[in-house]
Amino acid sequence: MIRVAPLMAAVLLPTYVLAASPLHFDFGSAGNVTAETTYDDARGYGFEPARSDSGQRFSVKLPEGTYRVSIRFGDPKSDSVTTIRAETRRLMLERVVTARGKFATREFVVNVRIPALPPPPLNAPGGSAVRLKPAELTTTSWDDRLTLEFLGGRARVAALTIEPVTVPTIYLAGDSTVTDQAVEPSASWGQMLTRFFAPDVAIANHAESGETLKSFLAELRLDKILSTIRPGDWLLIQFGHNDQKAQWPQTYVEAATTYRDYLRTYIAEARRHGAIPVLVTSPERRNFDAQGHISNSHGDYPEAVRAVAREENVALIDLWSMSKTFYEALGEERAALAFADGGRDRTHHNNYGAYELARMVVAGIQAADPRLTANLARHLAADAGQFDPAHPDDPTTLHLDSTRGRSSQPLN
Repeated sequence: MIRVAPLMAAVLLPTYVLAASPLHFDFGSAGNVTAETTYDDARGYGFEPARSDSGQRFSVKLPEGTYRVSIRFGDPKSDSVTTIRAETRRLMLERVVTARGKFATREFVVNVRIPALPPPPLNAPGGSAVRLKPAELTTTSWDDRLTLEFLGGRARVAALTIEPVTVPTIYLAGDSTVTDQAVEPSASWGQMLTRFFAPDVAIANHAESGETLKSFLAELRLDKILSTIRPGDWLLIQFGHNDQKAQWPQTYVEAATTYRDYLRTYIAEARRHGAIPVLVTSPERRNFDAQGHISNSHGDYPEAVRAVAREENVALIDLWSMSKTFYEALGEERAALAFADGGRDRTHHNNYGAYELARMVVAGIQAADPRLTANLARHLAADAGQFDPAHPDDPTTLHLDSTRGRSSQPLN
């Protein structure tokens, strides 16, 4: 049933796909992948079962690595508007529009990973895999596939090509305000950041809910990053929400002492591998005082990050300050529109809030000394734009395709 180039023969084997040439898929009734091409592990590709909390998902079994994905959008019979997310809801392409009978091709880069680590030598301490939480085992962040999600009421995909690439990588280490949130409409800035970068760099988001500087080490998550990070890559580091919890004695670190020491350890490890560390202050929680200003729930931790950045000559993205400006610009009532659980959550964001915070991170990259970031800004997408948190996008008019607008048939 599948009409493919000879290189695709490898896909039919019950092994990973690792082709020297691109893997190409034609979609639609006249193509080589139809709506009935469901995922089969032996075949190694196909559509995943429909879920109420996702769009149409197409997966290809691939080894750990970085891949450039080229997608041809359009439909000979109708207009189309398509949003693409990858892995666990990482926003890759936002609302690609084509007129009836017209087609457009867009590219992006996706990082795929598995929990395995290079095993330590005999009798050496360490581990052979990241110590994942039970909830992580059911996400697409750590499996053996590249998963693409097609969103939009008029989503149309004509074809896609996947090929392994070697490009610089931006690694993210952090907590629930950075991680790839698995369930709509919760979201974090890390999974929105991908949309704002050109297809000449990869973003590997290793952040996870509940993490601290200590636990990220104990669970071998930093080891996983260090096992693949290369000279010239970047490591963005944002911890604080959970590190400040004295009621968590095993992972608590004091702002004036151990918190700073652990930040220095991450910086030193990045530099030891030739990578460029960047510190990010934690976004503030949404707690307004009687004067309409955001209360400081992070104590001395944001200033500790700033101090370490100065002392270690590291670039700083002050997301804490920008997030406060953002919430206050919206005002107490409208600021709730940026948060999960209908605004009842005061810490975690929804799609809109995460998108705006990602724009703040981009603004921080643009404002940073390019000598300290190795000119990371040069990898931003051409339409990344400028952002002022005092003048955010209107939450009622910024339309991000979500599962509420998914298409059950993205094929033309």
